[in-house]
Amino acid sequence: MNVLILAAGYATRLYPLTKTKAKPLLEVAGKPMIEWVLDNLAPVPDIETIYIVTNAKFADDFQRWADGYKQRRPSAQFKIVNDGSTDDSNKLGAIGDINLVLTREDLSGADLIVVAGDNLFSEPLTGFVDAARGSVATLATYDVHDLEAIKKYANITTNAEGVITQFEEKPTNPKSTIAGIALYYYSREVLPLFTTYVAAGNNPDQPGRFVQWLYPRKPIKTFQIRGTWFDIGSKETLEQANRIFAQFAQ
Repeated sequence: MNVLILAAGYATRLYPLTKTKAKPLLEVAGKPMIEWVLDNLAPVPDIETIYIVTNAKFADDFQRWADGYKQRRPSAQFKIVNDGSTDDSNKLGAIGDINLVLTREDLSGADLIVVAGDNLFSEPLTGFVDAARGSVATLATYDVHDLEAIKKYANITTNAEGVITQFEEKPTNPKSTIAGIALYYYSREVLPLFTTYVAAGNNPDQPGRFVQWLYPRKPIKTFQIRGTWFDIGSKETLEQANRIFAQFAQ
């Protein structure tokens, strides 16, 4: 099983902080966001390679960071993948980046965890991976406990078995407070469908759009993340995350 971390965005809403530093490398409670992701994946067994897809602007920065992180965790195997983009005008989009890495690195032979590098988790992700193993695909969800807040996310409805029956991006009239978040498990059976999706001219940007396209075609399980989860999208949420995640810092 491999891991793919999405880190190719330009995070213009966080300018000037992200003009010279990639968002996942910004610190939250004393360490880069991307380390919150990796430290919570560290207890998961059988991870082979961690791929980080980024852009031409920040590829060298991620390589330097990965070299430093390996000194603390020598067993971690990293591959930085430069998607060649230089700004928002020529970016590939998250789904385009996933397809690029799958194709360029020939990852079709193993299952894949995909996670956004700016998502923060307070607890290990072993429960998610254990529940996802053996599924065709699994989407992580989180209860935001607020019908207004859910309008910023993908709203998820499931059947009794926890399989997605409805997926709506940024709903006007949400049916629940359960959000789909940017943490996915894809079996090797599903991975070729990224090329199918992109070749058909579908929107290659937000990673959830692939789930929206896939769930009528394949059964997608869900797993609700416990603890605290944050999606950093603004200076306000970054400041809030710094306050809240200080209690989880080691």
